[in-house]
Amino acid sequence: MQHKAAERGSPGASRAPRGTAPRITALGGGQGLSASLSALRRLTSDLTAVVTVADDGGSSGRLRAELGVLPPGDLRKALAALCGDDEWGRTWSEVIQQRFSGTGELGGHAVGNLLIVALWEKLGDPVLALQWVGRLLNVQGRVLPMSAVPLDIEAQVRGHDPARPAAVSAVRGQASVAVTPGTVQSVRLLPEEPPAVPEAVSAVLEADWVVLGPGSWFTSVLPHLLVPELAKALVETKARRLLCLNLAPQPGETEGFTPQRHLEVIADHAPELGVDAILVDERAVTGGAFGVADLAGLRSAAERMGAALVLDTVAAKDGSPRHDPELLAAAYDRIFRTHGRIGPWR
Repeated sequence: MQHKAAERGSPGASRAPRGTAPRITALGGGQGLSASLSALRRLTSDLTAVVTVADDGGSSGRLRAELGVLPPGDLRKALAALCGDDEWGRTWSEVIQQRFSGTGELGGHAVGNLLIVALWEKLGDPVLALQWVGRLLNVQGRVLPMSAVPLDIEAQVRGHDPARPAAVSAVRGQASVAVTPGTVQSVRLLPEEPPAVPEAVSAVLEADWVVLGPGSWFTSVLPHLLVPELAKALVETKARRLLCLNLAPQPGETEGFTPQRHLEVIADHAPELGVDAILVDERAVTGGAFGVADLAGLRSAAERMGAALVLDTVAAKDGSPRHDPELLAAAYDRIFRTHGRIGPWR
């Protein structure tokens, strides 16, 4: 897929003038990134989502295998999360998320996936096509793929074969890694050292805050740290960096992980990455989905990453492992105001 950065222009969502709002770049994929974007869009219109492109399941996997395109699903979810709260935004958010029923060739495909792929084929440029979709949906912010080439995730998993609980096996594919039995030890991207989308690198370097997570730890959060140009930008950016922890271990992918283990995994894969603040739902680590966590150990793990540990209430009130957009937005805002420098928008 050709990259035509020089031809991009008016279709993109406009960037707010510096000084009027915080410039925030959020990295991730799937439902975790959508939750973060739903919160962040309440705080700023100068918002960029940088999305993983390794999905190989469902509608995205089918389109990727058949047409050789980037998997559009996580990009679609990010666009839907950035749609406005007016009738136009709500309607288009529902439309692009709508899936065709039945067992025919269209069965299971999301409308938004087909729209995105159609524009990719017409324009030959993933970034420009997403700008046009964003313009149609009147999204607040912009959505970028982290790489312009489809990627695969390969995990080293201990105990993947129940008959050999101590053996380490390679499991390939995001869909397979997400539900793998055993314990994921590490992940890598294939092809190795993939190129980053230049606009994604610039978004990290030019941000006031970069937000990583929540989301599937090995398949949505970590992949950004395995793209060399993105990883370098995350280390070198003058932006403050915020890591948002999940509300619960994920069955399969992080089964049995403690909050500390989540942080150790980040440090193992990106030892040079510093973090300014780590946001954790207080109920999740004081008798919730993680049980009663070792708060002293968690705080120590955060300090080793250079971060302040921030305990707050960000989970949905119904007890489900979902972030409440308003509570998460309030927590983000408190962190942006009180941790590190006060941004030029204040």
